[in-house]
Amino acid sequence: MLEYARWKYVLIAVLLAVALLFALPNMFGSNPALQLAHADHSPVTTAQAHEVGAYLTAQKIPYQSLYVQSGRLLVRFSDVSDQLRAHDAVNARYQDTYISALALVSRTPAWLRAIGLKPMPLGLDLRGGLDLLYQVDIRSAIGQLLQTYAQDAGRALAGAGIHTNGISVVTTSGSTLPNAVRIALAPQTNVSAARDALSRALQGLTVTTESQTDGTVLQATMSQAQVQQRENYAMDQSITTLRNRVNQLGVSEPIVQRQGNDRIDVQLPGIQNPAEAANLLGQVATLQFRLNDTENNALQAQQTGNVPLGDQLFTDTASGFPVLLKREVIATGDELTDATVGESTQGPAVNITLDSRAGENMLRTTKANVGKQMGVVLMTKHSVTSVVDGKKVISYVTKEKVINDATIQGVFADRFEITGLTLGEAQDLAILLRSGSLPAPIAQVGEQIIGPSLGRQNIKWGVTALIVGMIGVLAFMAIYYKVFGLVADLVLVANVVLLTALLSMMHASLSLPGIAGIILTVGIAVDANVLIYERIREELRKGVSPQAAIRAGFEKAFSAIADSNITTLIAGLVLWIFGTGAIRGFAVVLTLGIATSMFTSLMGSRALVTLMYGGRRKIARLHI
Repeated sequence: MLEYARWKYVLIAVLLAVALLFALPNMFGSNPALQLAHADHSPVTTAQAHEVGAYLTAQKIPYQSLYVQSGRLLVRFSDVSDQLRAHDAVNARYQDTYISALALVSRTPAWLRAIGLKPMPLGLDLRGGLDLLYQVDIRSAIGQLLQTYAQDAGRALAGAGIHTNGISVVTTSGSTLPNAVRIALAPQTNVSAARDALSRALQGLTVTTESQTDGTVLQATMSQAQVQQRENYAMDQSITTLRNRVNQLGVSEPIVQRQGNDRIDVQLPGIQNPAEAANLLGQVATLQFRLNDTENNALQAQQTGNVPLGDQLFTDTASGFPVLLKREVIATGDELTDATVGESTQGPAVNITLDSRAGENMLRTTKANVGKQMGVVLMTKHSVTSVVDGKKVISYVTKEKVINDATIQGVFADRFEITGLTLGEAQDLAILLRSGSLPAPIAQVGEQIIGPSLGRQNIKWGVTALIVGMIGVLAFMAIYYKVFGLVADLVLVANVVLLTALLSMMHASLSLPGIAGIILTVGIAVDANVLIYERIREELRKGVSPQAAIRAGFEKAFSAIADSNITTLIAGLVLWIFGTGAIRGFAVVLTLGIATSMFTSLMGSRALVTLMYGGRRKIARLHI
């Protein structure tokens, strides 16, 4: 007698029902859409959504539907022309209120969205969009840390009354990156006292002493582990900052990942304004707040070229007049906790919020300098690519400009505003500051724009390959194994449904390699069924009864199926963990596919075969 536990039937039925529900949103396709998010990150309300809808109707721009999802408003259109018209109209009316982005959204019905079900997102190769490759200037990241050590060392020695002949950042022999701070002490300096003064400022560094004719030199060197740690920090922080900036663009399902030692790959599926995105992502910008030097003449310094010690000469971008600012920095953009666009009596403004430490410093400064002027310096870095000896060489150029130079009217601390900007400048500055500053300059070394037509063509090819492959496999199994082949066909369909549901639940992006992984999964699942059915045939040839042959076939094939799938699973997990980009996308689908194929081949097939041939009935022959 051939039997199968009832709880297993229930488990299979429940899992298939849940899988069908989660896979269902993938059947509806997508539409061009406009995504709106509040500039201050507050969620869009239903009333505001209806207001936008009424405005579009008044502008005679037809739309299919609008709804709020994850605090953002999504407006669906039937074609791209209506989408672009709506984008222009909304920007003209709501530029100060919303961050708008062009997107593609699913046509999933509202009842599925209401229970949180979404289709699996499509990768860049299927959806179209922008692929950017950035190179992080690791040398600059390490140099910035060493400059901080050098400044701390200078303050510590000055506080102890110890004079120096100069402090510099150097690269020791055997190293390709800067890794040490060199401190030249003045003659007759007490070296022991200097080392004591530097113990906290240079904590963690290895300090060595070198005697020279003009005095003693202390050299504080970073270990190789510390250099590597700084490299990893620069990469991780750059990735985090780029992710924050991508989120400000409103792009759905972006991919920002490390590639190699010093490169970052940014994939923006569905984005339709690539120039704006590329310009914003790669900017390195921060602010510095400094007091004006009111004791010296800025115009005279500009004409003579003699800038007073401790000052820096700038040109005010608003007035065009020269400005002398003290080099001592009150607060920097790294100490910001928030930056939003607002309105002031002088026009657009960026509302700044500092952390507690910078706020206290700002409070002390403004208390002591009411009526004096304070300048805001915007520092930006961009890469310049040149060809030297036939090779591309990337260098970085720093630009500094005074974007605001105003009188301190009263005492303030961690909250104030920057004015004197246009609306566009204020919006860009707020995004850059809010998303965080990059720890090192980055250079764009690659750009690939994938059009939506190419994405649709890729989808067509991928789906065609999947359908042709499925039909070929299904036909072979049905012809070769007859009734059991039809059982295998049903199991294969269930396997694809389960895999689609898992990808949708995990919100894993589907790409062309992912489609290849699905096709390979179908082959793996067929292989398991072939092993089972051949075992059953062997038992029948031995003269075993049909029901006993079925039982023995599943039991004896289990070890072979498990061994072959486990080895493939190990390879898939390794690719998943260590792979990036397309390789990882393939590995995700392959790994999940192995799990679903094991379940459907061993449990699904046995459940169907037992329903057909199990119980107390007597079976004369099997159609296998």
